[in-house]
Amino acid sequence: MFHNLEIKEGAFFVADAHYSHKRPEFLEFIRDIDSKILKPTQLILFGDIFDALFGEVSYTHKANQEAIELINTISLHIEVVYLEGNHDFNLKKIFPKVKVFPISSQPLTCRFENKTVLLSHGDIKSDLNYKIYTKIIRNRYLLYFLSTIDYMLNHYILKKLDDYLGKKDDCKDIVGFEKFISSRLDEQYECDYFIEGHFHQNKTIKLKNFIYVNLGAFACNQRYFTVKSTQDITFLQENIFSKGI
Repeated sequence: MFHNLEIKEGAFFVADAHYSHKRPEFLEFIRDIDSKILKPTQLILFGDIFDALFGEVSYTHKANQEAIELINTISLHIEVVYLEGNHDFNLKKIFPKVKVFPISSQPLTCRFENKTVLLSHGDIKSDLNYKIYTKIIRNRYLLYFLSTIDYMLNHYILKKLDDYLGKKDDCKDIVGFEKFISSRLDEQYECDYFIEGHFHQNKTIKLKNFIYVNLGAFACNQRYFTVKSTQDITFLQENIFSKGI
């Protein structure tokens, strides 16, 4: 599906920040965007920006309140695009001025100069079990029900989830990643570039029909990427946000 989205030179690409109180660096990053210390022309968020943010679960809104408010403020001044991930979904009401794209609308077809670029969080083209899971977990009525149960249990469920996610290793290499990507995506799409997050590998792979870019995770070492006009194999410049907390 073509969405008439033009990627701008100077745009920031950010993937997999997994923001939480245990990983607060992303909050400093968007504070610097809000205060114009960093000046992207456009902000494209590739999902899993939050470790847990669900549209129907108000407790996750409260836990991420300042970051949500900053993204909404930024969206009043520049275009913000949000590709929902598997940790953050059903977000449209949370981010009313942001262009939010659920998994069903991914990959998102865009243009940069004369190139066709597909953007995705990365959990598309999964096996049947995962597809069924994604349908179930995003069901608004199920989420309202789970939110109610969690509230009655004094947020025991979400606190346990937070504890589990905080212990995950988000920066490990995937053995055989190039073969996996080739079998999963090659000859499936017609484009110049296919860009996604989700896997945290920070790798560029030349496939038969396009150049594949897996963005490095912001959660690992605060990587983000700036769009630049270039004749190189990729048009993304890697940056490290070093301010932290």
